[in-house]
Amino acid sequence: MRRREFIRLVGGAAGWPLAAFAQQQPAMPVIGFLGSASPGPFAPYLAAFLAGLREAGYFEGSNVIIEYRWAEGQYDRLPAMAADLVRRKVAVIVASGANPPVLAAKAATSTIPIVFTGPDDPVKNGFVASLNRPGGNVTGAALFTSELESKQIEVLRTLLPTAAKIAVLLNPSNPNVSSQISGLDVRTSGAELVIHRAGAPAEIDAAFAVMAEQHTDALLVGADPYFNAVREQITFLAARYKLPALYTFPELVVAGGLISYGNSIADNYRRCAGYVARILKGEKPADLPILLPTKFDLTINLKTAKSLGLQIPDKLLALADEVID
Repeated sequence: MRRREFIRLVGGAAGWPLAAFAQQQPAMPVIGFLGSASPGPFAPYLAAFLAGLREAGYFEGSNVIIEYRWAEGQYDRLPAMAADLVRRKVAVIVASGANPPVLAAKAATSTIPIVFTGPDDPVKNGFVASLNRPGGNVTGAALFTSELESKQIEVLRTLLPTAAKIAVLLNPSNPNVSSQISGLDVRTSGAELVIHRAGAPAEIDAAFAVMAEQHTDALLVGADPYFNAVREQITFLAARYKLPALYTFPELVVAGGLISYGNSIADNYRRCAGYVARILKGEKPADLPILLPTKFDLTINLKTAKSLGLQIPDKLLALADEVID
């Protein structure tokens, strides 16, 4: 045998076991992340989710792959994105951002596990059979935001006891908007509640202009991922019109908003990551009870309060989880 042919034969044989070994290695599981908002504003929540995965032994790019799909607040894009993740044959879908991604994921598959990060009342919305025994392929952490709004009105009333007209800003594109409206208890608010619907930047501008014309005393911004994504616009307009506003997400207070009260969204994402890890290890979503809110955050921006000429009551300051000077 010629020397050149011998070297070629030996070199080729040396690669056989390595190729065979590589083919035998299990492929890394793929998580499909279906987000209703934008990656920038959701960075803190995504960081909490990745931290939860790491706590469970999963590291992105090392032993798990994450396929991200972001609707950028355009909820009508979610069904196609969910279908794409199903075609990708992901191991689990994370439905991130209230009800719309859960609806899209649930319509796209009845077999791939779905873990949601914060819809409102998943039993009432038909996502699961019960809180303790979800059944089917869906589980996760719920927020019950519609039940939270009455408490938010109470916080506003504590802050502004003489407020006669309170505006409520809601996103009409959110399938949960009817539940949000029904969750407002007009009887206990002691003030006139005026609903404003806005699901685009121009509509938000117009809504704030109307609030100013109506001499609105305070504003409650409904829980919606889109409002979190456009928080700079909303907090700017609230400052421009000197309108005291309460938000669900603390990120809006960090961005210059006055006060927020709501469930800890970051905590929800971290806990949901634990469920994703358990599913990747073989557990079924039908056997994983719905995670209920355990942490509520009250955040106050004193700088914004001063610019509005408001004195924050000692009662609220004592209850605050974070005070921004």
